[in-house]
Amino acid sequence: MPRDQAEAIVLRASPVGDQDRLVVFLTRERGLLRGVAKGARKFGSRFGSALEPMTHVDVFFYEKERRDLVTISACDLRQSFFDVQKNVEAALTLAYLAELVEESVPGRVHDDLLFRLLLSVLEALRDTLDTALLARYFEAWFLQIHGIYPDLRRCRRCRREIAEAEAGWLAPGRDGVYCDGCAPARKDEIKPPLARFVAWARRNPPAACPEAPFTKEELRDVGRVLQAMIVHHLEREPKSLRFVR
Repeated sequence: MPRDQAEAIVLRASPVGDQDRLVVFLTRERGLLRGVAKGARKFGSRFGSALEPMTHVDVFFYEKERRDLVTISACDLRQSFFDVQKNVEAALTLAYLAELVEESVPGRVHDDLLFRLLLSVLEALRDTLDTALLARYFEAWFLQIHGIYPDLRRCRRCRREIAEAEAGWLAPGRDGVYCDGCAPARKDEIKPPLARFVAWARRNPPAACPEAPFTKEELRDVGRVLQAMIVHHLEREPKSLRFVR
């Protein structure tokens, strides 16, 4: 049986039986991959710390036809972000990002953009503990990569252009925005910093986040709207989101 290899980020690992682990990876080449690492919970296991959540690895595995789970034979560590997760806020944020990825990516569907986004956010988080800003950065790009970030420049009803300094209201279907005069319900207000933040995120890599010109209050407003869009399209609220909030 041939052995496959993929560059991956570990999203989650959980016990299986007495000695094994079930591991969920986001791979660069194969999308989402689930597999069993046999003997991973044994003392002195050959896997070491390479199966810890949010580690960047090369995973080696075997797969059989008509089986969803692969058998993980080895895992070589590329980068560890263990020190980052000693910070509770950072650890909770990373659990939230991992849940978003696992819930949104179909199994074995190539998604190089999402892989590079997650890796770049991890590397930026290692250099700064501004987790709120990096989480907003990930959310904004997550929506754009999946093609579900709506057009917030024009009112869905009257098609009037909404000025950059003007507030709007998110449509109930989270698929657009209404101006103040057309809004059927005023539940989720879209304040001007959202458009500025998304435009900034499109121009800058995550490493530039420490210099981002946004206040904590503005980031809270941005996060509230981005998360409303994400929850609507996932059709449920991620379990980890309440801890991040």
